[in-house]
Amino acid sequence: MVQSMTGFGKAECVCGHKKITVEIRSVNGKGCDISLKTQVIPREKEIEVKQLLSSMLVRGNIDLFAISESETEHSGKTINKEVVLSYLEQLRKIALASGETPAFETLLASALRFPEVIDNSSSKEENQEMLNENWLSIRSAIEQAASLLTQFRKTEGNRLQHDLLERVSSIKDYLKQTEVHDVERMETVKSRLKSKIEESVESPDMNRFEQEIIYYLEKLDITEEKVRLLQHCQYFVQTMENEDYPGKKLGFIAQEMGREINTLGSKANHAGIQKLVVQMKDELEKIKEQSLNLL
Repeated sequence: MVQSMTGFGKAECVCGHKKITVEIRSVNGKGCDISLKTQVIPREKEIEVKQLLSSMLVRGNIDLFAISESETEHSGKTINKEVVLSYLEQLRKIALASGETPAFETLLASALRFPEVIDNSSSKEENQEMLNENWLSIRSAIEQAASLLTQFRKTEGNRLQHDLLERVSSIKDYLKQTEVHDVERMETVKSRLKSKIEESVESPDMNRFEQEIIYYLEKLDITEEKVRLLQHCQYFVQTMENEDYPGKKLGFIAQEMGREINTLGSKANHAGIQKLVVQMKDELEKIKEQSLNLL
């Protein structure tokens, strides 16, 4: 099934007194670029997580967010008494030197804003130990979030596939419409050449006339371009339906479709066909944009 590169997945797990929330987001990317924006994952496990996400998500710009929420808001945090007293003394001296006598509450409020007032060193050590002990639960949450993201991608990919099939079908319809204009175009070329020769020569050389007709018909013939464009359209559909991750290949096929459409337009020399070529180009540009979203 075709998948989009855009997706989102979220999962949670409980580790001791903490709830770990994992979110994974993915957008378009040429390769597999994984960014871990969290301190929940132990540093020694980062390579393992990236390998896991790479195998599950294949391609895209992938961001993993994970946060730890404690059930007790101030668990493990204590006020560093010595640091606070030092700040209070310094603030009192500054106030006295300037002739001011601020209240204790004012000085305390100011002191509590300074760094290292809260001592959470023991909390960090305990938190790291908790993460290591519950790593399998955290990894399971990461896998679950990645699986949900994959489901999101499949749903979006199904919508993209339906849209792409319709646009390729439109190009094939426009190509079929060129047949009527092509017959008319060839007759117009013949009549124009015959008229020019008759105007320039009293008794035209019919052999020369036939040679000129053959030359211009070969030069303006678009049969080869139409056949190749139709083949590219069919190959595009087959690739999308039969391959698991066709995004890059579909982009290459769309480029080949564009070359044939451009050549067809430059050789057509007919207003009706030119109009159809413009419509085919419009559909192709949308196909290229959508193909960039596919895995």
